Amino acid sequence: MSFNQYKSIMDVLQEFPLIYTEKNFVEQIPIEIDPFFKNRLDFILQEGVVFNSEYAICESIIHPVLVELWRLYADKLLLWSHQALNYNDNLSGIPDYMVAQRSARGKVILEKPYLIIVEAKKDNFEEGWGQCLAELVAAQKMNSDENSRLFGIVSNGKLWEFGLLAGIEFTKNIKYYVLEDLQSLMEGLNFIFTKSFEQTNF
Repeated sequence: MSFNQYKSIMDVLQEFPLIYTEKNFVEQIPIEIDPFFKNRLDFILQEGVVFNSEYAICESIIHPVLVELWRLYADKLLLWSHQALNYNDNLSGIPDYMVAQRSARGKVILEKPYLIIVEAKKDNFEEGWGQCLAELVAAQKMNSDENSRLFGIVSNGKLWEFGLLAGIEFTKNIKYYVLEDLQSLMEGLNFIFTKSFEQTNF
């Protein structure tokens, strides 16, 4: 079934032999926020119609934040938007965003996703995590490397939750991050991008 048929983490655990844990694994890696990015984001939040639709949240908040981090690691990582991820009939669909290893064959080739980002539709984080974990399982199988560390993010634009799939263990970070504290959010994201970057093999 497609990713959006998984409505909770429990749905995924019932189908795949994973272990679920909760602990804080995210570390804060300092980052200097570009004033232009901060001013543009503040302008959008103050003057724009941002939280009226799923598309507006993705385009106005989630994507710009991801791009701001990605540009620091773009020589080895590639940010994908709404790109199909198909492992088999049970694990297929289109994640909102993925960060994957940049292919030596060109930027049109999807290789080794390390980070999956799912928007929490209608603020439903439980369903968002079911979809995100299923996508992480698919990415892990496609990577053919159960020792890799794959990260997941579920966000409604305002609130950001992080998870980690390593082997058969899925860990949900206890601490969550909020857009209101942009510095802390960016430092947490910087940790995830750094750990993804470190796994690239070229």
